Amino acid sequence: MKKILIANRGEIAVRIIRACREMDLSSVAVYSECDRSALHVRLADEAYAIGPSAPRESYLRIDRLVDAARRSGADAVHPGYGFLAENEDFAAACVGAGLTFIGPTARAIETMGSKTAARGAAKRAGVPVVPGTEDPLGADATSEEIAATAQSIGYPLLVKAVAGGGGKGMRTVVDPSDLASAVGAARSEAATAFGDPAVYLERELPRPRHIEVQLLADHHGAVVPFVERECSIQRRHQKVVEETPSIAVTPALRAEITSAAAAVAKGVGYTNAGTIEFLVDENGRFYFLEMNTRLQVEHPITEMVTGLDLVQWQIRIARGERLDVDPARALTPTGHAIECRVYAEDPDNNFLPSPGRIVALRPAAGPGIRDDSGATAGLDVPIFYDPMISKLAAWAEDRPRAIARMRRALAEYLVAGIRTTVPFFTWLLSQPDFSAGRFDTTYLDGVLKAQNGRPFVEPAAGVEEMAAIAAALHTALSPARPPANGGSTGGRWKTEARLEGLR
Repeated sequence: MKKILIANRGEIAVRIIRACREMDLSSVAVYSECDRSALHVRLADEAYAIGPSAPRESYLRIDRLVDAARRSGADAVHPGYGFLAENEDFAAACVGAGLTFIGPTARAIETMGSKTAARGAAKRAGVPVVPGTEDPLGADATSEEIAATAQSIGYPLLVKAVAGGGGKGMRTVVDPSDLASAVGAARSEAATAFGDPAVYLERELPRPRHIEVQLLADHHGAVVPFVERECSIQRRHQKVVEETPSIAVTPALRAEITSAAAAVAKGVGYTNAGTIEFLVDENGRFYFLEMNTRLQVEHPITEMVTGLDLVQWQIRIARGERLDVDPARALTPTGHAIECRVYAEDPDNNFLPSPGRIVALRPAAGPGIRDDSGATAGLDVPIFYDPMISKLAAWAEDRPRAIARMRRALAEYLVAGIRTTVPFFTWLLSQPDFSAGRFDTTYLDGVLKAQNGRPFVEPAAGVEEMAAIAAALHTALSPARPPANGGSTGGRWKTEARLEGLR
């Protein structure tokens, strides 16, 4: 393996490019029309255009991605997360074209990518699952059949998309009279987001915690689970803050839940990086929820408490190396880490997307801080993709110090030109219940409702000065566009990319 095409964009593409550079591997970026000047395009060794800005005409086009790999001479493809990362057809197409797919096999993606099939795999591994339907509810299922099935499961319940994730295609139903409309809405959203309208029903547990287990598995039979991540801080079923380890997980529960995760992975012959997600009820009982057959957004915090590079291990596993990670090291965290997903959203306007030009940007830095970002001053946040611009992570010796460090980092993190969720996180981390670890998956929606539209305070100090400096820099160092037909990004482009990283 010598050259890797990254079939993605934004901060995860930048993250993979950096791993390639450290491993002395060439990187190939792809870009849509609106991403011509994006940071991942500037940092890669080569860049190839793959179509218009709309994802279905670019980042979701298997044929164009495989063609870009062929034209560039890449011998491997890393899918990142999102887009086609959990698409078995893409994995199969890469292998069919003679490319190494840096991820699980197409068969494993197909099995575990279907939430109903994954539930079956967990059951066969002896892992408890949340009560729900065993098969997808197809378009031919009548409203009477769905209502009867729901009644047997019990209310409240969730209507969930069989494919995908990220809270899309999911609806809560408390009253049976709302079931039909919830199924229709979930199907429509799932079809748009994942190209698959199939849904299933699942009991909604009261006030659960969302706990997940990262794992790596090689092609020689080794499966290594990692210390759990706490992902209960969610807005409308979408994670916004993650941390590791969980304040609610005892050593005994950790041993049980990580062993269960490994059992599920072994049962389906899983390889490469993946994550098993669980719900833990108020009595400490855990239930299999789903598997993400890819790298997770929140992988940096696991890297911070274990000292391991998960992206590099993905590449090493894909080229056939044995996984020689000490299981005890993977399960024994050093310190505590927290991640906040910084979105280009307006928290004072119901978190509506805030696309536009980033006029000035000063990321947080200093001891224990990591900022995985695809954003730079002078570039635009497009309307076509997920509005996350950065993953801000903080590490410290223990949870109180990690929270204090994150609050300091949030105070330093300044963005001008667009609205972001930074002030929201500043507010959230000051809440007593968060500091005490008194939360579950229902917590955030509840406190936001109690906030009742009151504004979050965004630090303004220095923004005007930054804007003036950034405008001058942007004028003086306005980058040339990358090659229209792909190819090497060249010397001047490289120099400007490195300058951008110093701003």
